[in-house]
Amino acid sequence: MTRTVLTSYYASDRARLFLGDARTVLAGLDTGSVDAVIADPPYSSGGMVRGDRTASVHTKYVNNDSISGQTLPAFIGDTRDQRGYAFWSTLWLTEAARITRPGGVVAVFTDWRQLPTVTDAVQAAGLVWRGVVAWCKPNGRRVPGRFANNTEYLVWGTHGPRPLDTLPYALNGHYVLNTPRNRVHITEKPVELLRELVRIAPPDGTVLDPFTGSGSTGVAALAEGRRFVGVEIDPHWAAATAGQLSHAEDQAATPA
Repeated sequence: MTRTVLTSYYASDRARLFLGDARTVLAGLDTGSVDAVIADPPYSSGGMVRGDRTASVHTKYVNNDSISGQTLPAFIGDTRDQRGYAFWSTLWLTEAARITRPGGVVAVFTDWRQLPTVTDAVQAAGLVWRGVVAWCKPNGRRVPGRFANNTEYLVWGTHGPRPLDTLPYALNGHYVLNTPRNRVHITEKPVELLRELVRIAPPDGTVLDPFTGSGSTGVAALAEGRRFVGVEIDPHWAAATAGQLSHAEDQAATPA
C-alpha cells in the first residue's frame, strides 16, 4: 500500500511536527518508527449524554472562563458520542500500534467517564493492555456532597511483549501534581508530569504525540533527551507547538 507523503510543519534534528488529522498523518508514518506514544486526545467527555458532550470546551473543562484574565482558546474534535468515540479511538490507536516498535509503549490520557472506552480501544487496536496510571490534581474541581473528580488517567499498553530489562529503572504508577496555573491550553498537562512519562522511551528514543495541543509533550521529550514527533490538526495550536519546540531546542543547545 502506498503511504501518504508527509510534509513537516516544523522540522529539526530532534523534532518533527505535522499539521493535519491524526489518522491521516499516522497512516503516513513508517512502521516501527517510534519507541513510545504519549497521547492526550480530546476526551469527548464532560457529561453522560450527547447534549452535555456537545457543550463548549470552556463549559466542560474550565472552572472559570479565563486564566490570568485571558480567555483560553478552544480546541476542536471534542463532541463525539460514546460509540463514535470508541470507534475513532480504535482507528487511530491501531495506527499508533503499527508505528510503535515491538515492545514499545502506547499510553493515552482519559478521564473517569471515558476510562472503560479507552481500555477497550487499546485492546481492540491489538495492544497488550498493561494498566492505568493515575494523575491526581489537588487543585481539581470540588462538588459538595460528592467525591472530587480530580484525577485523570493514563491507560497504557505495549506492542507485544516488553522485556523487564527494557529500561534500568521503574516509573511511578501515580503522580500528584496541580494543573498548570498559567497554562495556555484548556487541557494542558504539566511538563513536570510529562517529563516523567516520556522516560518510558529509552534515552535518545522517539516519542510520538498525535494530539500536540500547545506542545508540552514535545518540550518534555526534548528536555529528557528523547526525540519527538507531533501531530496537530488545528493551525493555531500547531503554531504554538512549533514555537515551544524551537524554544526547547534553543534551551537544550545553550550551555548551562
